[in-house]
Amino acid sequence: MNKRLLICRGNIVYSKDRDEMAVHTGSYVVVEDGRVEGIYEKLPEKFQGAPIRDFGDSVIIPAFSDLHVHAPQFPQRGLGMDLLLADWLNTYTFPQEARYADTDYAKEVYGAFLKTLTENGTFHACIYGTIHREATSWLISQMEKKKIRAFAGKVNMNIQSPEYLCETTEESLRETEIFLETFAGNRYAKPILTPRFAPTCSFELLKGLGRLGQKYGAGMQTHLVESRWEAMESIRLNPECSCDTEIYEKAGLLENGPVIAAHFIFPGDEDVRILKKHGGYAVQCPDATVNIIAGIMQTAHLADEGIRLGLGSDIAGGHLPGIYTQVGRSVQLSKLKAFYEPEGNRAILFANAFYMATKEGGALFGKVGSLEPGYEFDALVIRDFSDPFRKITPEETAERFCYTGNPGDILAGFIHGEQVTGGQAEEKALC
Repeated sequence: MNKRLLICRGNIVYSKDRDEMAVHTGSYVVVEDGRVEGIYEKLPEKFQGAPIRDFGDSVIIPAFSDLHVHAPQFPQRGLGMDLLLADWLNTYTFPQEARYADTDYAKEVYGAFLKTLTENGTFHACIYGTIHREATSWLISQMEKKKIRAFAGKVNMNIQSPEYLCETTEESLRETEIFLETFAGNRYAKPILTPRFAPTCSFELLKGLGRLGQKYGAGMQTHLVESRWEAMESIRLNPECSCDTEIYEKAGLLENGPVIAAHFIFPGDEDVRILKKHGGYAVQCPDATVNIIAGIMQTAHLADEGIRLGLGSDIAGGHLPGIYTQVGRSVQLSKLKAFYEPEGNRAILFANAFYMATKEGGALFGKVGSLEPGYEFDALVIRDFSDPFRKITPEETAERFCYTGNPGDILAGFIHGEQVTGGQAEEKALC
């Protein structure tokens, strides 16, 4: 049986590891049945005569992974950014999320959200819905259909929430189980437990979610030690626990699947120990951090401690949907953190942040996030960012794109070796 073959030529850039970028100038990436077979400076004899997609001086990079994004907040991106978190939530977010009781409205918004996600080169994502099961079900179904690798969850809230978004414990658990049972067999977009955060979930609800996680093999995403208030309020409500993260551990939520801790800005030693023990991800959301003045993640320190890291757009706390924009922001904030709080902090490099956005974040979803052999060819083709008066390297093009790029600079996008965005490259056969 013949394999599905794709050969692309261009300048190829991806992360070898946290500190080093791999660069293959003017090379060929061979893709068989959606996975990278190899990268070659000269195409092997067995591929001679096969069609080649020639992207010239453009740069081929892995697609990005967004590990924290709120799909229902898409209509409010870039609005109310002069408010602090509590006022922003009550004025914009909670009233907006209440609208998803209307499934027709949800379909309109979620369709636009997914289109924007892919146009910005994000092909893998951890997505929050709302408390509304039917709306969230439509969202996860669409991602499965589009082969977007994702974890998506129906949000849980049963205390200290607006009346119009506050579920009963029984209702929250019942609706969550239906959601898990319906989509447990998905190949690409998988269901995940999504308690909003400890101050809006009773321990009874969290324990019930832990039982469901064990039953269905479902992991958890939540906001974790995002603010000092959250860390203190979580312990006030659960005084038998020593830290925010221990609440979820005692509820049985950290051992059933992937664990995604959004923000993780103010962790104590126990938070770090527990998250590391369970192989969880801490997700930095740089723009959201600035917009709501929560604090700056200790990115370099957490990496040194062995915590797995990713980046999130946190739409609409963050105002830009492209994860590539957060790569540059992550570097910027690490420099601020090291300058104002030098003890225990240091600046990270572009290579470190790019790794978080591609290979490390992508590992959450399987063999994606790199262009090494065996990885799925989820990739972007970025235009050459050289100036007329100065040629820059492929690695510099990747960096300049992350600081100054926009969706128009993405010439093509591939998911599992199939083109999903952009135009056609010059196709020719190598004689």
